Amino acid sequence: MTTTVALGPYAPPAPARVLTARSADGTELHVEVHGPDDAPAVVLAHGWTCSTAFWAAQIRALSADHRVVAYDQRGHGRTAASPACSADLLADDLEAVLTATLAPGEKAVLAGHSMGGMTIMAASARPAFRDHAAAVLLCSTGSSRLVAESTVVPLRPGRLRTWLTGHILGSRAPLGPVTPLARRILKYATMGAGSAPHMVEACARIVHACPRRVRHAWSNVLDLLDLDHAVRELRVPAAVIVGSADRMTPPVHSRRLAEALPHCVGLTELPGLGHMTPVEAPELVTGTIRNLVTTHIAMKEGA
Repeated sequence: MTTTVALGPYAPPAPARVLTARSADGTELHVEVHGPDDAPAVVLAHGWTCSTAFWAAQIRALSADHRVVAYDQRGHGRTAASPACSADLLADDLEAVLTATLAPGEKAVLAGHSMGGMTIMAASARPAFRDHAAAVLLCSTGSSRLVAESTVVPLRPGRLRTWLTGHILGSRAPLGPVTPLARRILKYATMGAGSAPHMVEACARIVHACPRRVRHAWSNVLDLLDLDHAVRELRVPAAVIVGSADRMTPPVHSRRLAEALPHCVGLTELPGLGHMTPVEAPELVTGTIRNLVTTHIAMKEGA
């Protein structure tokens, strides 16, 4: 099975260079760098069951005048799985990527989608994060109560819905090939009703490529996740984006983040969009990243 689409805006562009960042426990992370070496830096962290390919539209648009760093979370894409999975390890990995790709003291805008946003939160108090983060974008993410708040199962909130949701998201069953039925299921769970077929296809290829053991292992981490304390440590300017029809991390999460963040610079709720906002609204997500760079890196460097 081809794991990504080959043509169109969601086909992964070829990186300018590829490198390996070694995390604290020795895990080797696959890292791609796109764009000019002397351009303002952007670091992208993808979500659960995804890979660097998820950011293809942003990389394609930003790399003309930004240095864009994207990496595969452990167990995803071209980064090998590790025996352990935890939010602390995600933070270790982000620190390793920042240290490997940025000069000492160099600032970057960090954007995270879903588990990538949780990675940013988990790293909020880490030295490398504070050394390098100029501003962040949190897309379609949350800091706690992920399974309890999910609306993937169309029942009223309560123990039954939470139990069913946990079993569905944590299933060990293989996803199998990308079939018409698989596309419909993925679109229902993760995307807005108006998502174009090429968007659904791109997401389905990426998600179905994630090994089922990895999918299951990280679902357990997300089930127990509580990063509310870390949100309060995220002291850099932070923009938040969510789709109004997001069933995985409904808008209640983003509203809660916007209230708790020490320096929230905007909450954008996108009508009718689902969980895959960087794919469903590529221009808006790219534009938000670009604005954060202009405001919090370029202006400071020119001052």
